[in-house]
Amino acid sequence: MGADESSTKRGFASMSEERRREIASKGGKSVPAEKRYFAQNTASASEAGRKGGQNSPGRGKDRQE
Repeated sequence: MGADESSTKRGFASMSEERRREIASKGGKSVPAEKRYFAQNTASASEAGRKGGQNSPGRGKDRQE
């Protein structure tokens, strides 16, 4: 890969800022509200977040500071 190839804009980098914002604003809208489980059950969402935090690398009880 030459120096010219590494600076070529591809994907989102090649799009205008307006187009990127348009695409980003669609996030989560493809699923109807009634099928978004965590939107309906905040207690379950909270529990899942807590479990995820406990299991993420570097965040356990034995973490050295």
